[in-house]
Amino acid sequence: VQLQASGGGLVQAGGSLRLSCAASGRTFSRYVMGWFRQAPGKEREFVANINRSGGSTYYADSVKGRFTISRDNAKNTVYLQMNSLKPEDTAVYYCAADTVWRTSADYSYWGQGTLVTVSS
Repeated sequence: VQLQASGGGLVQAGGSLRLSCAASGRTFSRYVMGWFRQAPGKEREFVANINRSGGSTYYADSVKGRFTISRDNAKNTVYLQMNSLKPEDTAVYYCAADTVWRTSADYSYWGQGTLVTVSS
């Protein structure tokens, strides 16, 4: 599966952004989808993931209550709604896909990343 992330940009602290990740192919619903991020000089970290049907989600403590992951299997797209953004959310955000549920950064498929910059 090929993944294309979009929706990043510059936003002020307290603002919102919605990231999208479009997947190619007709087997999108077979994949667990995840979002990760990598800030300059830091390791890639887990943000959120969602199961195949969209009925189960899991979040990193740092984003819980502020970010929402969702998916539309008919559109082959996963979303990350980010509210109450903080400067520490600044990073390149990546979407990822795998056939198994995991929160570690060893997903099989990755998008190219989209930059989110939150100004104070």
